Amino acid sequence: MTVTLEVAEGVGTLRLDRPPMNALDIATQDRLKELAEEAADRDDVRAVVIYGGERVFAAGADIKEMQTMDHAAMVRRSRALQDSFTAVARIPKPVVAAITGYALGGGCELALCADYRIAADNAKLGQPEILLGLIPGAGGTQRLPRLIGPSKAKDLIFTGRQVKADEALAIGLVDRVVPAAEVYEQAHAWAARLAQGPAIALRAAKESVDTGLEADIDTGLAVERNWFAGLFATEDRERGMRSFVEEGPGKAKFV
Repeated sequence: MTVTLEVAEGVGTLRLDRPPMNALDIATQDRLKELAEEAADRDDVRAVVIYGGERVFAAGADIKEMQTMDHAAMVRRSRALQDSFTAVARIPKPVVAAITGYALGGGCELALCADYRIAADNAKLGQPEILLGLIPGAGGTQRLPRLIGPSKAKDLIFTGRQVKADEALAIGLVDRVVPAAEVYEQAHAWAARLAQGPAIALRAAKESVDTGLEADIDTGLAVERNWFAGLFATEDRERGMRSFVEEGPGKAKFV
């Protein structure tokens, strides 16, 4: 399998495994979508790590495969390509990307689908599609400017240049840079901590932020308001408030 899902202690690891560079061919895209939807549905998965292994996150699309496709073929395939990445972005649970080595093209776009990105100090990220006479096609022109702003995104997309981990951190493309040997460990720790949190409230928080970014502020506030009130019907809210009153903050055990 080119993508696997392993679950331990409430954390599901979506592992890309297509040596040597985890090129995202059609079969890998389809498998990614299938397992992202499984992770979204499984009750034993409370948070997710996306990981490509110790050497590389994902170096982009399978160019040899794409070279054989004409306009008609890509018209048929482009929606499925985007849908595979959107399935990751829509996992209603905390998702962290553990980025080692290259995250280029589709690899960078996959990292953009996470809620948080931890990169190795030797990581390199970028959207080099322009060097092929193309533009990003798996969400890069949309998710990248929403994350780092339009000017910085256009610089990366127009030039196709790669950025090292320190620059990626400076422009907000990644959230933390750690030694390469610690990337997965720290990503798993981030996910494991959130896996112990209130699942419905975390889902509400993610949906409120993501929906609000795509809408006007009044719509975003309405989504927030409805989720906020709705959470008063949950057992986790009762536990959280009771623990706060009786024991102080940060000691609640959620179900």
